[in-house]
Amino acid sequence: MKLALQIAWRFLSSAKRQTFIIVLGISVGVSVQVFIGSLISGLQKSLVDTTIGSSSHVTLLKEDFELINDYTTIETELNNNSNLSVVLPNVTLPEGILQEGLVTKEVLLRGFDLSLANDIYKFDEKLTDGDDLPDQINEIILGISLKDALGIDVGDQISYELRGVPQTFTVVNFFDFKVDVINQTWAVTNLATAQAVLGSNAVTSIETQIKDVFSARDIAAQFETDYLTSNIKVTNWMDLNEELLSGLNGQSTSSYMIQVFVIISVVLGISSVLAITVLQKSKQIGILKAMGITDRDASLVFLFEGFILGIFGAIGGIILGLGLLYSFQTFALNPDGTPVVPLFIDPNFILFSAGIALVASTLAALIPAIKSSKLTVIEVIRNA
Repeated sequence: MKLALQIAWRFLSSAKRQTFIIVLGISVGVSVQVFIGSLISGLQKSLVDTTIGSSSHVTLLKEDFELINDYTTIETELNNNSNLSVVLPNVTLPEGILQEGLVTKEVLLRGFDLSLANDIYKFDEKLTDGDDLPDQINEIILGISLKDALGIDVGDQISYELRGVPQTFTVVNFFDFKVDVINQTWAVTNLATAQAVLGSNAVTSIETQIKDVFSARDIAAQFETDYLTSNIKVTNWMDLNEELLSGLNGQSTSSYMIQVFVIISVVLGISSVLAITVLQKSKQIGILKAMGITDRDASLVFLFEGFILGIFGAIGGIILGLGLLYSFQTFALNPDGTPVVPLFIDPNFILFSAGIALVASTLAALIPAIKSSKLTVIEVIRNA
């Protein structure tokens, strides 16, 4: 085996230009796989974060919008679930009216434990006037669009009415979600204030975020089974965002197809070049066999060639692929200077791509390896 490896290295080093071209071809194939796979993964991650990163993944609520009175028990059970990263009971009250002078706006009053809510909604990143959040009774924060529409500022008091019952809230800050509907309709307060307006210590829903966002349907189905007797209805982001999910699946499928065809082209290229090498080196192989090298070692020569080419091709492909990714991040920018697609490098995927190139290169050498094993000294002399 050691002799076969030495001969393989000698064959490759004796034809440096040919070896370089083969390695370059493998490197280009691996780099395309790394670039396309990482780019699509980054795009998917960006789309998921943008769409559902600041929202509930799985939500529990009562049928017919009834209140969840025993929510603390459910909250404790959910907090013990290792699949969940955030559990957030909340009160959501539609059809409330904010009034400032003659101007009125219909709002959605939302009450949370804001220390937990920040893990989902990232309020600390969206506040526009300092970092104050509602921590006292009857304090609220409003969307930036409501600030302009009502002509109010931090510290102002504003009238709020729900079902004919008036309240007075103190505005402690404003937020900007970059989504006009939210900025125009959300009024956010702490859970105690929202429960006081509701007139109950219950909540209207329990929102959760999960560690693996694509397991939302399975987790939702499990919750439906667990809380079937409690008249709990469960929704999940995958059912509510079918078009987004179809787009993500389409991206994944196209990525896999590209990678498969790249691998096929690499295998065909290596196999054809090494098959030609068998013909080029037939005299040397004949001489080696006349000197006593076995058919097995003659085959191993070309398998080792494929393996060595795969190693150098994989290394070159990873370097070239990462270079393409960083170049794309440098030149493909939004008007605000941020990358069009966030850079996402998954070491496992890169190692997987390198491993595929290595295996494909070795397997591509099987045909020339078999051909070389069948080559006889008499055949070499006859064709000399």
